[in-house]
Amino acid sequence: MSLSAHPSPKWSPFKRYLELLHILVERNLKGRYRGSFLGIYWSLLNPLIMTGLYAAIFGTAFASYFNNSTLNYVLAAFTGLIVINFFSAATNQALASVVGNGALLNKIKLPISIFPVSMIVANIFQFIMGPFPLLAIVTLMITKNPINVLALIFPLIALGLVCAGVGFLVSALYVFFRDLPYFYELVCFVLWISSPVFYPAEIVPAKVKPFLLLNPLIPIIESIRQISLSGALPDLILIGHSFLNGIILLMLGWMCFRAWQNQFMDLL
Repeated sequence: MSLSAHPSPKWSPFKRYLELLHILVERNLKGRYRGSFLGIYWSLLNPLIMTGLYAAIFGTAFASYFNNSTLNYVLAAFTGLIVINFFSAATNQALASVVGNGALLNKIKLPISIFPVSMIVANIFQFIMGPFPLLAIVTLMITKNPINVLALIFPLIALGLVCAGVGFLVSALYVFFRDLPYFYELVCFVLWISSPVFYPAEIVPAKVKPFLLLNPLIPIIESIRQISLSGALPDLILIGHSFLNGIILLMLGWMCFRAWQNQFMDLL
């Protein structure tokens, strides 16, 4: 179906938006994995390989922080990696989405916001088909409670909100500042290194810990770990903290995007 297809007058703007979103997500996924052997499952293979490397290098040293279990360390590292990988991939793709479709926007009148949204949704679909089933299986095996499997949805929704907010912000900024990808690469590195992915949070110096509160991914990682690995019922405080960060970032990103989008066409 062509992007230039005219919707029926009976369609609501929201239905047209969803139709365009479906087209862009499908185009994104097909283009990304055309000719690929594993296709969408690269999103699962990457964190598995990185988890194996972390376990080989740090597993013995950090096992004492995970009930003296290397397996617990492996699972904790895996949950952290899938969050970091999702955030980095989704927001980096969203960053270039508006500028990358500038030629299309100059030919066809489309809602500009649909481009960063389509990148986030494409990565959500990829996550659901790749890492999520394995995470759900691990959660069910450890907790033996279907409630915990269902509860995984909530921190993952919060992760989607965080990525959408950041995606709106960086995609808008990139229209004005073409050096942004180089700076944002550094931002993603700082978020990764400041998140307890391959190391336990307990080893972080007390003076540094207050600064880690600025990292919106930490409560999401901790919430997923608590739900899937602790064996206890979901911690509503962690889930609430994750959602609060997601809502704040989404509102901030959307307000900036809306405020600046009238200037986009002059620069695309």
